[in-house]
Amino acid sequence: MKTYTIEIQRVKAMTNGSGLVEAQIDAIVQPAPTRDEGAPTTRLSMTEDTARVLVALLRNQLTEIDKRKARSQR
Repeated sequence: MKTYTIEIQRVKAMTNGSGLVEAQIDAIVQPAPTRDEGAPTTRLSMTEDTARVLVALLRNQLTEIDKRKARSQR
């Protein structure tokens, strides 16, 4: 399994459709160094401000999805 270190610089936009939420981001993606410390994993990092933007955009996308559902599915 290939592992990466991903640093999100900026979240530009988000959309949803067909069961997917897609984000347009600026990010730095680098291969992660291999370690013998257990299972390999990819690491995602971002500033607090970027994380707040991401959470706000996710809330908006989920609200849009909920608006399209029938009342019986809410």
